[in-house]
Amino acid sequence: MSADDDDRAARVALTWLAEPGNRAVWALVQEGGAAATLHRLLRGDVEDGPLRASALAKAAKIDPQRLADLTLRRAERLGARIVVPSDAEWPQRVAALATLHLDDAPTRINTDVRPPLCFWVRGSWSLGEALARSVGVVGARAASSYGVHVTKEIAYGLASHDWTVVSGGAFGIDAAAHRAAVAAGGRTVAVLACGVDRPYPVGNSAMFEQIAESGLLISEWPPGTAPLRHRFLIRNRVIAAATAGTVLVEAAARSGAIQTMGRVLALGRPAMVVPGPVTSAMSVGCHTLLRERPDATLVTDVSQVLEAVGRIGEYQSDPARGPEHRRDGLDEESALVLEAVPRRGTATPEELAVKAGLGLRTVLRRLSLLELSGLIDRRDTGIALSRKGR
Repeated sequence: MSADDDDRAARVALTWLAEPGNRAVWALVQEGGAAATLHRLLRGDVEDGPLRASALAKAAKIDPQRLADLTLRRAERLGARIVVPSDAEWPQRVAALATLHLDDAPTRINTDVRPPLCFWVRGSWSLGEALARSVGVVGARAASSYGVHVTKEIAYGLASHDWTVVSGGAFGIDAAAHRAAVAAGGRTVAVLACGVDRPYPVGNSAMFEQIAESGLLISEWPPGTAPLRHRFLIRNRVIAAATAGTVLVEAAARSGAIQTMGRVLALGRPAMVVPGPVTSAMSVGCHTLLRERPDATLVTDVSQVLEAVGRIGEYQSDPARGPEHRRDGLDEESALVLEAVPRRGTATPEELAVKAGLGLRTVLRRLSLLELSGLIDRRDTGIALSRKGR
């Protein structure tokens, strides 16, 4: 077995012995390599007591190196591959997790947020290429029709502009984002909290097959791994780190999507939030984030998302404007004269001059311009608004 094969097998075994993101394991791998770290764990030569006890207990059930070999063979049969940091397709952005510091409660989920040791991948796209221009879209599972509609509009627009849509494959906002990207003929990546051979939820199985055909299914966990609750929270850091920015569409006061956005903000990436009805429980988390975090950005459509994640000057969204009227381009004096013209009936130039507070000569000049613009009519009894000027 080559040194490269040794490294891959060791990373597989380490991901089985300790959950991805483990701070101690990642530091040991950085220091001495994956193979040496595996040997240290199997000897119990680590300072972290819980990690040492857990690794030795698992190793007592099955030889981790044999397990890694079996897992690699299984993945090959499934058409999946393992991607490690030495591979050309490794996504470079996830390296930012090496320095991620969270102010949240110091639980395992909030401290073990280090970069992945490897990724399991299903799909033909290069992982690095797919994630190079990518945006995360996350939100509530119990999404409203409003949330689904906005998500589809944003995800379809991103895919149409050659941006990869990244989400977690769940019901609700996640599924709407993936399906819209597929419908646009674009790329989408589902970041799973289980093996790529058993994506969850099962109700989205057909969607996952579509994603594997046109995009990527990726996971830090080996094939066959079950989707346990805490793994979804571990997975969220990858969505935050691998993308250029993340959009939140609907979230309850406490949710995994809010946790993901906390990691996005901690990494200094664009954290974009779609507002919702103030009466909706599914928008409480969005509104709270916008109120409490000045570094979160309110977005309402794909043009604003593109402006946030694109290169400076690459995308510029026009400010929201109401319908344009012919009178909008008038100079100040012409606008005063037009405002003085009565809604009904007519007025003489002299009466308009008094009402507008302008000289008669000025009013006469402006009346000529307003007539040419089709905003007033001259009648026998005086000046009247044309139908276009009303």
